[in-house]
Formats: sequence, C-alpha cells, structure tokens
Amino acid sequence: MGVEGCTKCIKYLLFFFNFIFWLAGGVILGVALWLRHEPQTSSLLELELDGAHAPSTFYISVHILIAVGAVMMVVGFLGCYGAIQESQCLLGTFFVCLVILFACEVAAGIWGFMHKDTVSTEMINFYDTVYEKAVAESLTAQQKQGPTAAGVLKVFHETLSCCGKGAGTSFMTQITDRIGITDICPSAATTVNCHNRINELFTDKIYLIGIAALVVAVIMIFEMIFSMVLCCGIRNSPVY
Repeated sequence: MGVEGCTKCIKYLLFFFNFIFWLAGGVILGVALWLRHEPQTSSLLELELDGAHAPSTFYISVHILIAVGAVMMVVGFLGCYGAIQESQCLLGTFFVCLVILFACEVAAGIWGFMHKDTVSTEMINFYDTVYEKAVAESLTAQQKQGPTAAGVLKVFHETLSCCGKGAGTSFMTQITDRIGITDICPSAATTVNCHNRINELFTDKIYLIGIAALVVAVIMIFEMIFSMVLCCGIRNSPVY
C-alpha cells in the first residue's frame, strides 16, 4: 500500500509527464540525428577548400542536442521508475537532474538567442570567399590539383538552387556561364541569390530547435513541481 488521495493522483501525473519527457528526449535525439545527417545541410558543412572547412558552429549545436536527447531519455526513465516505486531517493535524484538540465537549457537558450545569426553569417562569409576565388580562377584560367573553388561553389549552387552573392552577381554570373567564361551556376537557371538561401536554410533549423527546447522546458517545470509534491507526500504518508 502506498500514497493515497491527491498524492496518488500526483504520482500518476508525474509518471505521465515523465513518459512524455522520455518521448521528448527520443524526439530531440531523432531530430538532432536528422539535422546531423540531413543531405542538404551535410553537403554544405562538409565542404573544404585549401584546408579551410565550412563553419562547424551548427554541428556543435547539433552534437549538444544529441547529448541532451540521450540524457533526457535516461532521466525520464529514472523519473518514471521513481514515481511508480514511490522512492524518495530516486525522486530526489530525478529532481536534481531536472534542475541541472533546466539550468543548462536556459543557458543554452540565452547563448543561442545571442548568436542566432552566427551560423548563417559564418556560412555566408565562407561562401563569399569561395565565390571570389572561383571567379578569380575562372578569369585567370588557373589549373590546380584537388578540389577547386569553382567545384566547391558548384556544390553550393546545385544544393541550394541559387547563384551569386546578390541580384547583380547572380545576373552577371549567369551571363559569364552562357558565354563560357565560367561554369558555376546550377544547371537549372535561377535568379535567387545564395545569401538569401543560406539565411532561409539555417534560420528554419534554428526555429525548429527553439520550439523543441520550449516544449521541453514547460514539461520540466511541471515535473519539478510534481516530483517535489510526491516526495513530500511519500515522506508524510503513514505507510512510510
């Protein structure tokens, strides 16, 4: 015989929220793995030219999400088991883990908000460097071993279906492609510039991460409240 009345209701509510928390951890882990291996993003972030790699800030964030998702699944299981067993020790450990996770999430959220444009800016800078080198190679007819700037730029353009840094460069590059001076725009003609495409690509990903983090934070707040109420109920129960 365990807790009774309202405390018993809290017990099953805590189990339910922990199950949702465990599922949320699985969803975050799955989304993070998808972001890590999503073809469009991967093809851009794995580019390399003259020893310089594409910015890795996005992948660092994704790897953190993978770790958070895995930890959430472990903590969620701990909370479910602690609630069913009505164990003060497990519930106390669960509460401490939640507080630590919540603090880390708030800190990560503040950092992410302050640097939300960093990934796009770094990728745009990398693209501009590659674009200038590719145009210079084409105009001077330079031949080199290994990946060329034009080849790397072609990957950008084919992946994002864009061409050029802005409307002017997009138009000029398509003209030089047609007269045979360069060969860097995508096969399908497009007037969309790559700065806009890069911003759209990574902004959408950041919003996806932010929505997931907000949902998890709300669940964690309820779990911290319920775990403490249940722990106090167990302590005050005459059965224990």
